Amino acid sequence: MGLSKKHVNVKKGILFVIKGIVLAAVLFVILFPIYWLVIMSIRPTSETQSGAALILRSVTFEHYTQLFLEKGFDKALKNSLINSLAALVLSLAFGLATAYILARERFKFALKNPVTFWILLVRILPPVAFVIPLYTLFTKLGLMGGKVPVILSCVLINLPLIIWFMVSFFRELPEAVEESGKMDGATEWQLFAKVVLPLVLPGIAAIAMLSFMYAWNEYTYSVILTRSPENYTIPLALAVLNTEDNVTNFGLVAAGGVTSFIPVFLFVVFAQNYLISGLSNGAVKE
Repeated sequence: MGLSKKHVNVKKGILFVIKGIVLAAVLFVILFPIYWLVIMSIRPTSETQSGAALILRSVTFEHYTQLFLEKGFDKALKNSLINSLAALVLSLAFGLATAYILARERFKFALKNPVTFWILLVRILPPVAFVIPLYTLFTKLGLMGGKVPVILSCVLINLPLIIWFMVSFFRELPEAVEESGKMDGATEWQLFAKVVLPLVLPGIAAIAMLSFMYAWNEYTYSVILTRSPENYTIPLALAVLNTEDNVTNFGLVAAGGVTSFIPVFLFVVFAQNYLISGLSNGAVKE
């Protein structure tokens, strides 16, 4: 009996060690590219050219200084923030309202089901399929070259995703919650804004993270619809750094990559707080 128990404990210990090794290997694969990007951004150019070691021998911030003082990366950072936040706000404003209408049976209109599947079709098609129509449209409207075409293009791609994602959240929400609000004299807008949206906050936080990341990393529309360097976004600015003159300056490119990573990381952390808060509130039963 004692030997059997000891055998079980040994087996559990071996499994624990194996799980730890597997977890460490997975974390290494996931985190090593980020680690390498960071140390490359603060490693002197001379050290990079002589052969990069895994451990830093010296630290420098010359790449960040050059990035912002000489390359004007701060403009690209500002443009990406404006484009991403504007696209996110517009996408959520129209997407949440549309998803709520499609999810509730009391809102009836002709071709409701075909419209729902047409929205999905827009998301299924690759973004490059809309380049020529959008280019023609924005040219005729005289909007080419500014921020508006890129923002509206991101809205076009994010909107179907938000609608389809949030329709399921709204459908899972019992209509009895809204009925009680109606009995208290609440209008449709008050029901939507003050009753329904707080209950689907986890879904909003999750889709907001995905939408923001897409708009932040968007390159296809930006490179075609943006003409002035003054309106370059982070992906375009990073692409310009990879020219023949700077292709060997890996530290400069790495510094740009780290800079582009930080705002997304902060936004995800911020949205994740709302995600956890919404899940916690949703788990409380009266």
